[in-house]
Amino acid sequence: MRLFTAVLPPPAAVAELTAALAPVRRLPGARDLRWTATDGWHLTLAFLGEVPDDVRPELDERLARAARRHEPHTLRLAGAGHFGDSALWTGAEGDVRALSHLAGSVRAAARRAGAPPAGEQHAFLAHLTLARTPRSARVPLRPLVDALAAFQGSSWSVDTLALVASVPPRSGVPGEQPHYDTLAVFPLGRTQRPGQGPGQGEGPGGGPAGADG
Repeated sequence: MRLFTAVLPPPAAVAELTAALAPVRRLPGARDLRWTATDGWHLTLAFLGEVPDDVRPELDERLARAARRHEPHTLRLAGAGHFGDSALWTGAEGDVRALSHLAGSVRAAARRAGAPPAGEQHAFLAHLTLARTPRSARVPLRPLVDALAAFQGSSWSVDTLALVASVPPRSGVPGEQPHYDTLAVFPLGRTQRPGQGPGQGEGPGGGPAGADG
């Protein structure tokens, strides 16, 4: 199963970004892009690739432990950027340093569980992918980046990280996007909330950032 860890934006943040994208999607060339589905929007912390089923129990335990070592923090979606001619994205503002530390802990946790993340040689960049360019199309992304550059969403509290499965499309229809299933959610912080069992989450508290231990 192809897995990744991510922060999922709340519905209000998704709605704001959807509204901001409406005029961008009417620009020349925008129709030729493969736009990501709003219900799959996420900020990737670590892409783990194919993870064997027998690794999942330890992976979940180590991710839960890593999450407990980080306090909730505040982010908002803002601005725009692109990876060459291949992808359009929006970025994040706020306590991005805390998010980067969380990503580092998550990557260490995954390594120790036997699911080393792909692309660890690249520096962490907080971003949410909005659209990709099909191989058959040549779409200049700079006008779309410029149109979205002033976007600033409302702030929200990042208080969980999610383990997500990427399910490849099965229909064979060109351009079909993968489907994302959230397998587990790990609250940040150390305080157990009423009604939550182990692995379901811990609430605000905090502790040192770093590896999962």
